[in-house]
Amino acid sequence: MHANGFTAPGFEDVANAFTRNFTESGEAGAAFAAYHDGHLVADLWGGHTDPETRTPWQRDTLQLVFSGAKGLIAACVLLLAERGHLDLDAPAAHYWPEFAAAGKTDITITQIMTHQARLPGVREHVTPEQFLNPVYMAGLLATQEPLTDPRAAFTYHALTYGWLTSELIRRVDGRSTGTFFAEEFAHPLDLDIWIGLPHEHHHRVATTHVTPTFAFTDPDAPPTGDPLRDLTRSPITAPDAPTLWNSATFRAAELPGAGAHATARSLARFYALLARGGELDGIRLLKKDTVENGRRRLRHGIEPLWNSPMAYGTGFELQTELAIFGPAPDAFGHAGMGGSRHAAWPTHHVGFSYTPNQLRVEPTPDQRPLRLLNALHTALNH
Repeated sequence: MHANGFTAPGFEDVANAFTRNFTESGEAGAAFAAYHDGHLVADLWGGHTDPETRTPWQRDTLQLVFSGAKGLIAACVLLLAERGHLDLDAPAAHYWPEFAAAGKTDITITQIMTHQARLPGVREHVTPEQFLNPVYMAGLLATQEPLTDPRAAFTYHALTYGWLTSELIRRVDGRSTGTFFAEEFAHPLDLDIWIGLPHEHHHRVATTHVTPTFAFTDPDAPPTGDPLRDLTRSPITAPDAPTLWNSATFRAAELPGAGAHATARSLARFYALLARGGELDGIRLLKKDTVENGRRRLRHGIEPLWNSPMAYGTGFELQTELAIFGPAPDAFGHAGMGGSRHAAWPTHHVGFSYTPNQLRVEPTPDQRPLRLLNALHTALNH
């Protein structure tokens, strides 16, 4: 397989690593991009957008990045805090009075941003239409009592993070998360990133599919005996989830915690902005102190359902001993379900993104992103 795109001089081994993902790791379709000091040094794509039609991946192919959306939301919340529109240490109920119900008066915005709100799932059974309505889902969470199970205080809020933060953005600013990100970040930086994809762009989206060993969890299955584990099951990981992911309804919906579509080039550009302290191409969108506060470690521990280390800043996922964001110890950003990686390396002034359309959940670390990031790091240090 020949990699399409380019690498800057000195970064040729990144293209070699990209090709090896196809020849040695069975990559189906993917893109990878990286910026260094504001300059695009790798912009690669290859393979197929659909395993059945074998349509070639194009320069402008969009990919669903699932929780890669959380890093975008983090930037939105940080911008509102920078402008003085919300206080990260304040109770969420200060801006969203209904949220105070059922003993949630003291839950702070920072606790929500660091997955400590003890609301890792929604108790109510919902229809697909309700599931894709962030205002409706936020309303359910406003009435829900937080879990008393101590494990819930650091259980990954895979979907509820998005509904909680998007409602705070709407209450404070009036705009939906998709509109806020588009107007405050995507338009100024000319980013091909969408939280709620317009129908005229649907034809550009790669078909997201899984390997045979991908671990689905059926929300309608009998109880497991662990109420916390049962609560975190959702339609997004059900056995028929690929049909949902690839539907026009899902693509158009604003699923703020797990529904962004983007090109790797644009996500790398977004993190290039953050790697440079909030400025890129003479455009400043965040103050340097805001970015520094956003990536400051607020919580580090073992996620109880995954039994793996997790670390968080203000909404951003931080590097841990697993080094999922490559060799840089100061990396911050967010991974997406099934293997995608999107982050900044501040010391190196690097932003990068890897967007595959074949999801994997493997017992050993997924070598596809690590191979690329190791090659990128080596090129920077030569």
